[in-house]
Amino acid sequence: MPVYDYVCAKCNKEFSVVLTIKAHDTEKVTCPECKSEKVEQLFKPFFVKTSKKS
Repeated sequence: MPVYDYVCAKCNKEFSVVLTIKAHDTEKVTCPECKSEKVEQLFKPFFVKTSKKS
């Protein structure tokens, strides 16, 4: 499942949430620190590791 990174606009806390793609599209994410719904998704670089050699 994908991991999504967020930052809270109220307390400035960064946190990660594991969500299915469907849940990401439908559910409201809240800050685990202050419970605010004013969060913004962060877009960070990532890498994928596969078992096949290219």
